[in-house]
Formats: sequence, structure tokens, C-alpha cells
Amino acid sequence: MAALAAYIPRYVPVARKAKLAFDPRAIAVFRVVERIPGSANTDFGVPHEIAKRDTTPLSRAEADRMAALVKAAWAVFDEVVASAPAELRKGPRGGGRDRDQVIDHVLGADDIYARKLGQRLTVPQRGDRAAIRAFRAAVLGVLEKPSTGKAPNDRGWPPRYAARRIAWHALDHAWEVQDRSAPNKG
Repeated sequence: MAALAAYIPRYVPVARKAKLAFDPRAIAVFRVVERIPGSANTDFGVPHEIAKRDTTPLSRAEADRMAALVKAAWAVFDEVVASAPAELRKGPRGGGRDRDQVIDHVLGADDIYARKLGQRLTVPQRGDRAAIRAFRAAVLGVLEKPSTGKAPNDRGWPPRYAARRIAWHALDHAWEVQDRSAPNKG
């Protein structure tokens, strides 16, 4: 919870881009609504497990809000990588992807996530802004619809979970690029 609280200021631009009210000063205490067993993935922050809430019906207003947040997360990612140097500072053991590799990774993961929503799309290439916009519009078209909360197929994801995972992934890598673009403080 402390790590999440530390990231609150980083979520402010996302809420602004989604045109949603979000006052970080108003958040004093988190309210835990569900606990899910973790895994090796969750140890690294991945929202890897589908919560019961993810499988509940989704109204039009909730779907619109959720899609706006995903769109905003992608916008933050795009802004960060657009201003990042091609070569990023390496991690403590000398590893880590450079900017274009991160972009390709996020685009590739978005393709997998779109398939989890029942979409078979052409993976856009880095730099093809029109193809990326069309790809994302197709994904948002699914997320903007009210839903029963069920996954579109046996191996799919419910829309709530898909939105959470897509937004998390875009932001996780946006913040990684942001942090690794900053001058070394050591």
C-alpha cells in the first residue's frame, strides 16, 4: 500500500487526460475491497490475477470511464517515449531495454491483450501513428461497451481486468522509461 501511495502523484496526469476528477490530497486511506493470492508476477507489480469484481457487469458509464483511463494511459506512454532518449540508462546490473525496444514490447503486449478481448488485429509497427491509433480505437471500441463481466472466450479476459492490465502495462513502462531517462543520481 505504501508503494501505491507513493505513486499517487504519477496518476494525476492520467486522470487529467481522462478528464476525471482526482484529488491526490483527498486520498488519506485505501479501502481494500478484495484480496487475491499473489504469484511471482504480482511480486513485480503485475495485476496478474482476475479479481471477482472484474467479472461483474459493467454499465455504459463505467465502461466509458474505464476506456477513458486506458486511452489516457496510452497517451502518457506516448508522451514519455516521445521525449525520451533512444538509449536509456541501464539498470543496476547493466540490463534493460532501450526506448524503441520498450515501445515494441508494449505494442506486442497490446496485441496479446486485444486477443484476450476477442480482437484479431494487425500489430502496428512503431512509428506508424495511424496504425497505432486504429489499433487502439478497436480495443477501446470493445472496452467502451457495457458488459456482463464475462470474458469473450474461454481464454479471454473480462473487460474490467483487460482495461486494468492494459493501463497498468502502458504506465509501468512509461514510468520505467521516465525513470531511466533521468540523469543518474548516484
